[in-house]
Amino acid sequence: MSASSPSLNRPVAGIAWMAATTINFVMVNVLVKYVGDSLPIFESAFLRFALGLVFLIPFIAQVRQTTFTRRIVKLSVARATFHAFAMVAWFYAMTRIPMAEVTAMNFMNPVYVTLGAVLLFGEKIALPRIMALCVAFLGGVVILRPGLRELDPGHLAMIFSALFFSGSYLLANALSKDLPAAVVVFLMSAIVPFVLLPFALADWVAPSWHDIGLLFFTAFFATAAHYCMTRAFSCAPQAVLQPVTFVQLVWATTVGYFLFGEGIDVFVLIGGAMIIGAVTFITWREARRKRRL
Repeated sequence: MSASSPSLNRPVAGIAWMAATTINFVMVNVLVKYVGDSLPIFESAFLRFALGLVFLIPFIAQVRQTTFTRRIVKLSVARATFHAFAMVAWFYAMTRIPMAEVTAMNFMNPVYVTLGAVLLFGEKIALPRIMALCVAFLGGVVILRPGLRELDPGHLAMIFSALFFSGSYLLANALSKDLPAAVVVFLMSAIVPFVLLPFALADWVAPSWHDIGLLFFTAFFATAAHYCMTRAFSCAPQAVLQPVTFVQLVWATTVGYFLFGEGIDVFVLIGGAMIIGAVTFITWREARRKRRL
């Protein structure tokens, strides 16, 4: 589908769906923050996916029609493994550092995906994109400010989380060439609990009904976020939608301040804006390139 397709010419609807996406993702952050360290990290991540299996029921019909090759199985297991450890690192970071910093550092995912495509798949990269990547990395430095403040293990966890998520997204892109999007999502969500289960059982703590409820709604809002994102991408090009994701940082900063007493860090906002600006530029250039083909 080209960027000029009529189905992609509803920017207002796309922006509205993307704004809803940011709200849902912030709700995920809030609920994970409330769970905190009351449960071991691997157990929390496992329960988040296990409780979310109910939301996969509508996809079963498409999955049953799929022919699973060895390549699909290998890629799906690899993707689920990347995603599982990305989630564990992200859960850990949420217990250690402010929501705004987690959100801003998560914006680096598309940057790592771009680098991964260059290093692993030999994708060519022009000078303007290289410069945009440099701006994004500089934005990450502004957020972390190494040498100017003490870095928490949560910051390191978020760096690894973004790297693992980028691996998951690259493998998802490879799978999407052979499978419908719904099947790709189903396979990842169904396999992740099996990846996490041995680690969760090694340090299992009986969860309270309160924790189960929080993690169930975490799964609900995560599913809603991905649904809204899918609807947004069907309404408008990513170049239009990408800047809207910065609103998530505003929500995270506001909610973190009022609910968890977290300070407002201007450097996080500036660094996040730099990353989003760079990612938006890369997305816009990619859209222009595809229109020329």
